[in-house]
Amino acid sequence: MTLLSKPEELLLMAVCHLQDDAYGVEILRYVSEKTGKKWSIGSVYVPLDRLARAGYVESYQGEPTQKRGGKRKRYFRITTAGEQRLLESKALHDAMWNDISTLIEGR
Repeated sequence: MTLLSKPEELLLMAVCHLQDDAYGVEILRYVSEKTGKKWSIGSVYVPLDRLARAGYVESYQGEPTQKRGGKRKRYFRITTAGEQRLLESKALHDAMWNDISTLIEGR
């Protein structure tokens, strides 16, 4: 099993959570809010591009808007493979945390 990096995992969760609103700036806002850290737009798009190459997300262009001067937003959606990858990642984290919690609580 190929492990996701922490940024990849967080961004995949953000895309899953945001659903139809998963575009660059909104994803950036969401992960910054949830982590309490300021993310740059590059720290969002670079891992998203890796996730797209791996088949965990796909991107598509929204309609052009007047507000953006006729420019389109690039949206992301999680794929079935991405959903499966998130579930596998959660199962791994849960198993490892259960092992650690038992040790810590026993001290």
